[in-house]
Order: sequence, then C-alpha cells, then structure tokens
Amino acid sequence: MEFEHLWWHWIVLGIVLVISEIFLSSFIALWFGLGALVVGLILAVFPTMALSFAMLLWALSSGAFVLLWFKYFKPKMVDKTGAGIAREAAKGEVGQVIKAPAEGGRGVVRFSLPVLGEDEWPFICDTPVREGDKVGIKDFSGNTLIVVKL
Repeated sequence: MEFEHLWWHWIVLGIVLVISEIFLSSFIALWFGLGALVVGLILAVFPTMALSFAMLLWALSSGAFVLLWFKYFKPKMVDKTGAGIAREAAKGEVGQVIKAPAEGGRGVVRFSLPVLGEDEWPFICDTPVREGDKVGIKDFSGNTLIVVKL
C-alpha cells in the first residue's frame, strides 16, 4: 500500500502546527505551520508533486519564514517600551492614578508603557484626582511628574 499525500494533509498539518503555537513558548511551530500551509497551497495547484519535493519545499519555506522573522520582523519589535525617551517626548503621555495624593502630598501614577524607564512615578496635580483617573504628563520637577487631569 502506497501513501498518497494530498494537499489537504499539508493544510491540516499547518493548521495543527499554528494552533499548537498557542500552547508552546518557543514561537517556532508557527513558522513550520506556515510552511506546511504553503506546501498545501502549492500541492493543490500541482497535485502530482512528489513527496520528497514537498518535504524539501516545506523545509525551505519554513526556513524562509524563520529567517524573515529573525532578520526582519523581530529586530523591528525590540524596543516597544519607550524606555530612554527624552523628557520632551514624554510630555503628553497618559497614565492612570493608582494612589491619590494626600492633602498637599504626592500621588502615584502608572503608565502602560514605561516613561523614561519607569512605569510608576510620583506626581503632583493642581486639580484633585482620585484613584483610577487618567492624567497626562505636563512637565517634570526633579523625579516627580507634574500632571493634568484628563
């Protein structure tokens, strides 16, 4: 009995590998799954392709996806935190009050992306604010932010 590989076998393999990436932390099964999907699509157009050529095509396309990821896409995503941005560029950033200031004191604001390397900062505000309020950076005063309520 001879095994006949069909285009949908590769599509199923690709979908299984892409879905398995949800449960794996390696972030590599995705590229092999995309490679299998490419082979499945090509095999749908050329159904007489030999299994050995399909395997070679799978290895090459998976390798191409891995190479694209490591050489092109991943380097562009290295620093999304905004750490090290200049003080002028940080003005206008929006955060959420996690500790309201006591009478004449300072409160604490948290930012979703770090501002100048920190995601929590002490702050001063001219208007009363409560926990959960959104505030924007107006200026810096030493290691304290001067914010405005939004």
